[in-house]
Order: sequence, then structure tokens, then C-alpha cells
Amino acid sequence: MKPKKRDEIGSGKHEKQDGAGSGKPKKPDEPGPGNTGIVDADYARKKLFKKGINLMADEKLHDAVSAFEQALRIDPGSVETMLKLGYARFHMGDHAGALRAYDGAFEIDVTNPEAWNLKGLVHYEQKNYAKALDSVEKAIESDPTYGMAWYNKACYLSLLNQVPEALEALKRSIEIDVKNARKSVRDKDFANVRIEEGFKRIQEVVVLESVRQGYHTIGSIVWTTFLDKADAEDALRKLAGKGLIVKNERREGLTRVPVYDLAAGVAEKVGGKKRSILGITRRVLPRPASGMKEMIRSIQAAREAIESRDAAGTMERFEEFIDPARSGQHMIDGFLDEHREIRLWKARLKEGGTGYLEENAEKMLVLLGNVEAAITKRIRSEMRAEQG
Repeated sequence: MKPKKRDEIGSGKHEKQDGAGSGKPKKPDEPGPGNTGIVDADYARKKLFKKGINLMADEKLHDAVSAFEQALRIDPGSVETMLKLGYARFHMGDHAGALRAYDGAFEIDVTNPEAWNLKGLVHYEQKNYAKALDSVEKAIESDPTYGMAWYNKACYLSLLNQVPEALEALKRSIEIDVKNARKSVRDKDFANVRIEEGFKRIQEVVVLESVRQGYHTIGSIVWTTFLDKADAEDALRKLAGKGLIVKNERREGLTRVPVYDLAAGVAEKVGGKKRSILGITRRVLPRPASGMKEMIRSIQAAREAIESRDAAGTMERFEEFIDPARSGQHMIDGFLDEHREIRLWKARLKEGGTGYLEENAEKMLVLLGNVEAAITKRIRSEMRAEQG
């Protein structure tokens, strides 16, 4: 069983906010003399749902299934309850029961990406990788920014020995969530692609990121990346050959220990941590201010396009925040949720044009405003740190 792929849905993240205020200090969905029977029923459903979540956390799966089934009797249309029921049955090894639950969710929302991803996991456990691939592709069709679905697609393609396609899907998952690079290096599902040069480059990215974060010895790099020592050393040699890493030595007693640092030009571009003479690491930021000032200018241009209801211009400006060669990597590193939202908006704008922009302009402006405020705060903080 592989917890990395389950991508469990949070207990409250997708929960509907039902009920209206009664004018009393109690919560709107709290039962009481002034509330309706509908609200009472919704309160009971939520209580059973939360009970099921807690039972799952305690690994009391049979009791959790009972709680979810009771909740579904109150509200048969709750997709999130069906997904949790399926997930509990999946952990019990009841694959047929899990599939029934996910199919029930599709009767209500056939485009639900979580349901398709979870259904793919059942087929994965059954070693039916072709069916797993079909399911996860439907998840991606519903949400092209679903990083875990792209990662799972890469796994299934690897297991089906579709090597180039597996590498492309893995790269796509890493663009969405860079943590997938580190996860992939120890994943046995990628045994078929591990010898490929494309996968070796992913290992190099993982090692480079480890050094950037302040890990400079082979032992600490292996520990943080989960790579085998031979693979880590091979990646370091290739990075050194490309002029991205420099190798030095540090004296420890009577021995000399090799240490690895980012090359000077690379440190300026991607940022790094430089050791002081006391051994304390100090963040070295790309200039100017990690490219954040340029991002602010891009945000302002995007806001102007949105306010002008210029759909084509907005899509063009959004590409600035998506393309890793521009500001995309900064968004992934610092604003991953916002990055995903912008990717989704761009895809929807391509389909819906000005009408979609009219409906969602306010949300877009709020998100961009929040990102701009966070960047401004970060720039000021860095300026104070440099002055101090």
C-alpha cells in the first residue's frame, strides 16, 4: 500500500456551508428550538461525517464505514461522504465496495477529479494499470492542475512500460508541485524509467535543490533526497560538469571532507544558502529580490487586462505566472495554490472567453492583490535583513 498516491481529501476543505443564521449567537447549523428540521438533519449528517473521519484516523475502518453510510442515508447526494466511504472500504481491502462508492459519486458529479483519481488507485492495487490510467486521465481532464493525478499517471505509464510518456507526465507533476521530484526518486513504480536520461535529469534537479537549501556534504544530500549514494554522486558529477556545482574540501580532524556549493552564477539565479565562517547558514537571494519586483510589475499588468475585460490579454499575462522560465517557478515555490488557480483560469478563459472573465474577474483581482501584498511584505523584510 502506497500512502503517497492516495491524496486523501480533507475532512472539511470541501464541506458545504449550509444553513442560515437564526439571529441567535449559536451557529446556524446547531440544533435548537428556532431551527428547522432540515437544519437538524444537516447537523446530524455533519456530525456523522466527522465521526467517520475520526474513526478512520483511529483505524477503526468498519465503524467509519457505518458512520459514513448513516450520513448517506440522511443526504444521499453528498459526494464528499461517498468519497470517504470509498476510501475507507479501499483501506479495508474491499475494492468492489470502494468502486461502488466512487461510481455513486459519478452519478452526482461525473467530472469530480478526486473520485476519478481514487478509482484509479483501486485499479492500481488490483494491478490493472490500463484501467488505472484511464481513470486518472479522466481526473486530469477535469482538473489539468491536479498534480497528484499527473504523478499517478506517470506511475501507471511507467508500469505499462510507456517510458517517454511516463517521463512527460512526471515532469508535468513536478511543474505543479516540485515535491514530486523528491518523491519520485525512491518510487519503485519508476523502475522502468530510472535508467533514462530524462529521469537522471530529475535526480539532478533534486540534488541541486538539496544543495540550494543548505546541504553540502554527500551524507546530508543523500539523507534529504532519499537517493542512493551512487546516484547522488553521479548527479553531483554531472552538475559540476555543467558548471552548476563546485566541489571544495573541508578539514575535519585529520581528514578532508568534500563539500558541494552552488556555482556563483547559479546562486545568483536560483538562490542558495551560503555558510558563514561560523558554520551558520545565511540565505543568498537572487537579485533583484528573487525576481519579485518583476512579478509585481506582471501582476499590475494582469490586473489592468482583467479590469479592461481583455480575455486574450489576461491569458497572455497569466502565462507569465505559469511559464517556469519566467515567473512560473517563483509562483510554484511561493504561491503553489495560486499558481494552480491561475493555470485553471487560463484554461477556462480559453474556453469561455470574455463571459468567463466577466464572471470571475473579482476573484482574479483578489487573488492577484493578495499575492502582490505578500511579495511586497517579503521584499521589505529582505531589505531590512540586508540593512541589519
